[in-house]
Amino acid sequence: MCGRFTIISNPIAYQLEFDIQVDPGKRIHWDTRYNISPGQSVPVIKDAQQRTLDMMQWGLIPNWATGTKKIIRLINIRSETIAEKAFTRQLLQQGKRCLILADGFYEWQVADRKNSLKAPFYFHLKGHKPFAFAGIWNACRTSESHLIETCAILTCVPNDLVSRVHDRMPVILNRETGMQWLTPNPFAELIALLTPYPANEMVSYPVNPRVNNPALDSEECLLPAEGDR
Repeated sequence: MCGRFTIISNPIAYQLEFDIQVDPGKRIHWDTRYNISPGQSVPVIKDAQQRTLDMMQWGLIPNWATGTKKIIRLINIRSETIAEKAFTRQLLQQGKRCLILADGFYEWQVADRKNSLKAPFYFHLKGHKPFAFAGIWNACRTSESHLIETCAILTCVPNDLVSRVHDRMPVILNRETGMQWLTPNPFAELIALLTPYPANEMVSYPVNPRVNNPALDSEECLLPAEGDR
């Protein structure tokens, strides 16, 4: 799964990588994020033609869950079964696919000792190149009748690098595969995109356990763990 990620690259790097179209009267900008957590707003692209930037809450809210006292949020969805579930299949049929911008993510490795804390690892592409997670999105109204757009990250089996830490990883897309994901083509033609990113193009290292605290959002999250410095 993917429960935390980063957006620390300059916004211009994303604009160049994904050819994001910008209103001349506006500028692409967001605060540097070292520890993005579910429920927070994240930048996404949901149209391959216009390629404009939108902000959505991370944590997909199903239409059937908006009337409950405790709103259900899906932060990750397995790519292998996304077309089997009625709700997510409907979103695919409606073309509600998106790119969730990122440049790194965290995974937690189960400790050897019983009841020990899991060890966090940070993963990113070589050269810290920005990328996007394959995602789907939905628009629904909350119990207060507010229209809200939310999204979820698709996951797949891990590559050799991630598998040392976790049994799932987010689907990572570049400019070419990302634009393919946004096309209106049938989902059956896009399944080949939902595969592990090449391990030899990625880097990983254990990081400061303080990243476990979702309230911490600073460079400290990316510091190597003690003993790896």
